[in-house]
Amino acid sequence: MLLERTLAAITPADPGTLAAALDRQSHLTKPPGSLGLLEDISVQLAGLAASCPPPLPEPAAVAVFAADHGVHAQGVSVWPQEVTAQMVANFLVSGAAVNALAAQAAADVVVVDVGVATPVTVPDAAPGRLIRRPVRSGTADMTSAPAMTRQEAVRALETGIAVAAELVGEGHRCLLTGDMGIANTTASAALIAVFTGADPDEVTGHGAGVDENTRQHKANVVRGALELHRPDPGDPVGAVAAVGGLEHAAIAGFVLGAAAHRVPVILDGVIASSAALVAAALAPDALAACVAGHRSVEPGHTVALRHLGLHPLVDLGLRLGEGSGALLALPLVQAAVRTLRDMATFDSAGVAGKEA
Repeated sequence: MLLERTLAAITPADPGTLAAALDRQSHLTKPPGSLGLLEDISVQLAGLAASCPPPLPEPAAVAVFAADHGVHAQGVSVWPQEVTAQMVANFLVSGAAVNALAAQAAADVVVVDVGVATPVTVPDAAPGRLIRRPVRSGTADMTSAPAMTRQEAVRALETGIAVAAELVGEGHRCLLTGDMGIANTTASAALIAVFTGADPDEVTGHGAGVDENTRQHKANVVRGALELHRPDPGDPVGAVAAVGGLEHAAIAGFVLGAAAHRVPVILDGVIASSAALVAAALAPDALAACVAGHRSVEPGHTVALRHLGLHPLVDLGLRLGEGSGALLALPLVQAAVRTLRDMATFDSAGVAGKEA
């Protein structure tokens, strides 16, 4: 199976290269640690690539995985489900935030239909790229049945793996996660509660603008689904099948695919972090490829990042999704590698180092 082969290909960061990158950082013409997280990322990406300095993380591509959720029937969102398909069409005509931010960052946008319930109509002469890989037309309502079968979860995971391989094969050297799916913050909260052990009320936010009463209802919906299915964090495929989304499983696969190809993947918001929990449960070493692009205002995002041990690069009060936060962080990740690669050392520049 593709999933099994991918998991077998994921290995830890190269310790020798990590040491070499740390040593180079200590000799660059700056006070040690003065570039903060940029230094950490440069060392991380060197270890990932087993090369010091690592390759520049460019060109980049953001994959927006789109799918619908049966739990929408429980009134957890103020938006109609048809908006998922409508926004996919908007992505394809370059009318969304992800398109504007990708243009600014010189990143390619790929939209992946992994389970949109409403038929996606591609506008005439739309410039965008759509990959149609639907596993099913949205998930089932997790309050009464598993969101998907185990086999469907594996298919969604392998879809993400395949998309990552396709983008790397085209020459992309940095992958970014994006998502679209009305009600997907509900499934995200459920996954975060499963893998972190947090209470559903702690990790359930306002999503795309619900009021406090609806937020509390969302938390109760999540709690009920968890009580019904009792997902086991030790069985990540079973957990995402029970209470996750098709895009969550696909993003988890995308992360695994990036790690297997030793290419960095910049995570977006709460949907991406909940998917990364699935990926990390399947292959802990996959985290060597992960960079947290930003911190969402969704409370579950901070909980998930803490559990994953990731530190976000940007904190702008974002809650859009689509890959917006990951795209804003992309230039910072590129800057991290450029500083390690292009800065002079004290010796080469003839600059006196720190006195003992």
